[in-house]
Amino acid sequence: MSSAVVIEPPPKALSGAGFLLGFALGGFFDGILLHQILQWHHLLSGLTGERFADIRVQILADGAFHALMYVLAAIGLALLWKARRQYVQPGADRGLFAMVLIGFGVWHVVDSVVSHWLIGLHRIRMDAPSPLMWDLIWFFAFGLVPLALGLWLRRRPPGKGSRWPVSAAMLAIAVLASGAVAALPPPNLSQVVVLFRPGTTADQVMAAAAEADARVVWADASGQVWAFDLPDRARSRALYSHGALWVGNSLLPAGCLAWAKG
Repeated sequence: MSSAVVIEPPPKALSGAGFLLGFALGGFFDGILLHQILQWHHLLSGLTGERFADIRVQILADGAFHALMYVLAAIGLALLWKARRQYVQPGADRGLFAMVLIGFGVWHVVDSVVSHWLIGLHRIRMDAPSPLMWDLIWFFAFGLVPLALGLWLRRRPPGKGSRWPVSAAMLAIAVLASGAVAALPPPNLSQVVVLFRPGTTADQVMAAAAEADARVVWADASGQVWAFDLPDRARSRALYSHGALWVGNSLLPAGCLAWAKG
């Protein structure tokens, strides 16, 4: 008489960690590949109006989006650490990888349905003759396929003595590396946000801009946060020598808050 195989679900904390980390990886993948490398769209590229034509607003939205992915990734890593002792259970590695695939797929399904079709925040390729075709390719390739594979793996019983070639440490490193890459500035973008230390005068800022061969684009009311057009990023050292505390265009928190004030 054969007995039915009982498939134990992965522990709740481990499942939650895998889902959140997969979801965050989906967001990082989207932002890094489509926003930065291919530059097919920004988060709000589909919205019309003078305000959304401003590249500062578009990059601000991208930065806020990445900030949300950082929060989800941090929660996922915390859950992964909390569930580290459960990882030795049979099938835990397979279950974790399955939940990562599910989270990755769910991100792209939600992004496609909500952002592309219901709200119209953007399309995969804004300049394509047939945006729907690219939406559907992304929806199936990076949404439904990983989601289906993850669900299949989650229901598949672990083989005797088998271990998946994926570890919690590898997953954590992949998420941290993706977050770091997502914080890099988009290529071919010369605009930078500069945070000056308190007490820096406008004359000192102008002197810094002149030495760096930078053009002033915008400044906030406090006089501490400025946006420059800086074609030669190597000359940002001149800004630091004149009181700059931070220079970047990756929209880390200082840049996000700075442009939000404008």
